[in-house]
Amino acid sequence: MLKEVMAGLPGLVFSVSHTTRPPRAGEENGREYHFVSRATFLSIQQRQPSGFLEWAEVHGNLYGTGREEVEQHLQAGKDVVLDIDVQGAMQVMESADPVTVFITPPSLDELEKRLRGRGTESEDNIAMRLKNARTELVYKDRYDYLVVNDRLHEAIESLRAIIVAERCRRRRSLNGETLNLAGLRG
Repeated sequence: MLKEVMAGLPGLVFSVSHTTRPPRAGEENGREYHFVSRATFLSIQQRQPSGFLEWAEVHGNLYGTGREEVEQHLQAGKDVVLDIDVQGAMQVMESADPVTVFITPPSLDELEKRLRGRGTESEDNIAMRLKNARTELVYKDRYDYLVVNDRLHEAIESLRAIIVAERCRRRRSLNGETLNLAGLRG
């Protein structure tokens, strides 16, 4: 869903997170994630003042968003998209003013069906992910927006509409550029 939205809206940049989990089939280092060892992750985490904007242990693996990468994109005038879990989102909400979107499947039964359909998850991993999903749903009301990923086309359009609306609210054009409103001063 996110790839479709990003392909249709200029000025968006995906923040590639770091993780200690092994790559899945077809994933490339630096594209889906920066795949690193636990020692490398902890070394990055300790860097001051940079390090991670947010980090969390999820499903037994460490995940984190590099602060420097995000700041570079923001300074270049880009809107940065973070694909992070609830733990990370709460950290970002404490230290910044992000626009937050909680994306959820229509039900836990559907989530289980999707996880099994991947064919990449063990029974223990599926059980852990379902347990974590129940816990994360408690936080949905702390987000600015909620998108139910039931019908893919509608979910894509909802996410796109949120980004466009937020750009308008923040006086930015459809492609994310800051609007020049100097001629409107009276």
